[in-house]
Amino acid sequence: MIKSMILITGHIILTPEHRERMIALGAEHSARSRSEPGCLAHNCHVDVENPDRLVFVEEWADIEAVRAHFAVPASRAFVADMRALSPQPPVIRIYEAQDITATLMG
Repeated sequence: MIKSMILITGHIILTPEHRERMIALGAEHSARSRSEPGCLAHNCHVDVENPDRLVFVEEWADIEAVRAHFAVPASRAFVADMRALSPQPPVIRIYEAQDITATLMG
């Protein structure tokens, strides 16, 4: 049986003067988010092709878990802090996805 989930990808541009702070905020946000109900994965990465880009990849059980995550005050504060530190607004994409690993890999 193919199970669906919510997949979120996002990124934000780092600035030299705030780089370490932004990476720390991203790592803290991911660690906190992983403890929330319905969070299957939440990771923060520095893009190896563009080291000034911080990338987020998230997997959630359902849209209700995502809505709850977005309502958490710490999540809202994280977005506000990152927006204040970056020269560009964050980019976020939210998808309804199906895990087809078993279908493709046997």
